Amino acid sequence: MNILMISDVYFPRVNGVSTSIMTFRGEMERTGHRVTLVAPDYGRGNGEEPGIVRIPSRRVPRDPEDRVMGPMGILARKEALREEAFDIVHIHTPFVAHYVGVRLARQLGLPCVETYHTFFEEYLYHYVPLVPRPLMRALARGFSRSQCNGVDALVVPSRAMRDALRGYGVTAPAEIIPTGIDLEQLGGGDGPAFRARHGIAPERPLMVYVGRVAFEKNIDFLLRMLVRVKGELPDALLVVAGEGPALGRLRKMAEALGLGENVLFVGYLSRSGELLDCYRAGNAFVFASRTETQGLVLLEAMALGVPVVSTAVMGTKDVLGTGKGALIAEENEEDFARKTVRLLRDRELQAELSAAGREWALQWGAGQMASRLLDFYRAVGSRALARPVPRAAR
Repeated sequence: MNILMISDVYFPRVNGVSTSIMTFRGEMERTGHRVTLVAPDYGRGNGEEPGIVRIPSRRVPRDPEDRVMGPMGILARKEALREEAFDIVHIHTPFVAHYVGVRLARQLGLPCVETYHTFFEEYLYHYVPLVPRPLMRALARGFSRSQCNGVDALVVPSRAMRDALRGYGVTAPAEIIPTGIDLEQLGGGDGPAFRARHGIAPERPLMVYVGRVAFEKNIDFLLRMLVRVKGELPDALLVVAGEGPALGRLRKMAEALGLGENVLFVGYLSRSGELLDCYRAGNAFVFASRTETQGLVLLEAMALGVPVVSTAVMGTKDVLGTGKGALIAEENEEDFARKTVRLLRDRELQAELSAAGREWALQWGAGQMASRLLDFYRAVGSRALARPVPRAAR
């Protein structure tokens, strides 16, 4: 197939959407399909990138990580894109990419699908604090309903996300297709080397969090939980690998809670090297986000043999299954800390969950998920009706 993807984010912007796009593109191209991605230019000298069309973009006020693409920069390429004879348009984000992507699909006479990657109902109020939370939730539901019903079909990463969209009144066909994991890439990692680089003793109890350091990730809960863990294991250490808008506040919070010697912020780590070392250094991977539509980092941890302690909310319910490779905790500090301390103290339990997690992760291979997505594209294409192009879109 010949696929056109459009997204408001992609590397060097590090987040789950970028990782999902990269994973699906890589698997599809490996099996002979062609994927062209339209994404922002971040002004960092991206150079020649086969299969990627970078669109001039501007900075987002008070947000150093993101860019806004110019819509006309995409639409000006319409005739060039038409000549590529794409089979389908796949939109990944709900901003400029959504509106331009739908318009392009209609003008080019192509079926249009969109992945609902982000649980905006529980996300947006963190970034627009002056708007009352109930109102922001209602607005998120409304724009999600409008956008999702404006495409031919949806891809959702989990059952919980599909059910939430149905509750909003979304009627478009929806298929549950999670992002897979590259099992070959996740076969490496050197935990002792990571500990040595950061001066962490081999026997020190170590918890790891990997992901954006963002308000909606509930990392403040992990810090409060860590206070209880420290009461039982005074030398316990939490490594936070990632960056984001909540980093400054969390650093201050750690100091205020007396955790200055128990938390290590290491920033973004390369997926091809030190990030795998970081995962493997942990005796436990801890996670408590309420907003995940999937929770890819949980699968990565399990594939690397790192036992997990996590809440099971939204998309993480599917990933955690019935607890294979993980201890599922309630979202209260006492229960989460009790399970974490139990795991850190029990080497046999660590080994048992490590083995179970590896086995569970095998069912989430990137190749399997890419094959399912390609089948979905074909199904959508075969049933998509020819639509007259609205006069305003010509």
